[in-house]
Amino acid sequence: MDRNGQAEVEAPFRPSVGAPPGAAVLDFPGLFARARGHDLDVYAPMRLTFHQLITVRSGVLRCSVDFTEHELTEGSWMWVRPGQIHQFRSDLTAAEGTVVLFPPGYLGAATAAAARLDRHARQRPLVPGGAAAQAVRGVLDLLESEYRAMAAPLEAHIEMVRHLVAVLVLRLAHLPGVQNGDAAGSEAFRRFQRAVERDFTRTHRVEDYAERLGYSARTLTRATRAIAGCGAKRYIDDRVLLEAKRLLVHTDLPAMAIGERLGFPDATVFTKFFRRRSGETPAGFRTRASGNRA
Repeated sequence: MDRNGQAEVEAPFRPSVGAPPGAAVLDFPGLFARARGHDLDVYAPMRLTFHQLITVRSGVLRCSVDFTEHELTEGSWMWVRPGQIHQFRSDLTAAEGTVVLFPPGYLGAATAAAARLDRHARQRPLVPGGAAAQAVRGVLDLLESEYRAMAAPLEAHIEMVRHLVAVLVLRLAHLPGVQNGDAAGSEAFRRFQRAVERDFTRTHRVEDYAERLGYSARTLTRATRAIAGCGAKRYIDDRVLLEAKRLLVHTDLPAMAIGERLGFPDATVFTKFFRRRSGETPAGFRTRASGNRA
């Protein structure tokens, strides 16, 4: 339980009742029913352990991903990745759409690599246009039809759904403008990004990453600014701040323990960092975030 007596917000992937294992493809009423069947509040903030693709066919849906508010309109998508905290911020009955859920490891290694499933992505709605929109919609229509029909033998059905999810993921991952990190010269940033995901709880110094990766700190800063729009130090601090917020919402750990987990020498240093970067104390953020759950 969390500090307010509510269940912790981690949401594991569970197969839908009566459905084959693997992905789940649901409309918004189906998502609501699935959550209720698992004793979850669909409107509570949840730290997902699976991928969640949300698209709106009509109406408007508001949600937050890692404490940033987004508005999804007709034809737009939101890709929420494992570890992120997601919350629906408007009534699901006010919009029509589809949610595709699948756990890590569901797709083959080649698909995961081509879609860059292991990379931390800047979160924003995806809005396919023109031919790309038609292609994505066509794949989704096929996926929904196959998932619901179950006309083939079970093993064949499971594989058809898996392949259609793979096509959908690859289409979304390679929409024009989405993969701006593939430009020539971005290998330094990609290596830095992976290293930060692995080591941000151990070191917050650009120089440490530069030494381990064989680059100069200046090179990492230039590469990070070109791809992420900020310097290397800001990128590290943003990742640390995000994890601090996740832990403050997701756990009942005191600030001292969270700071220690994130590599700060004591609670005072952590509180100063958090206040400088967010404009409020860890306790203030936790209180405000808890108040937003209602």
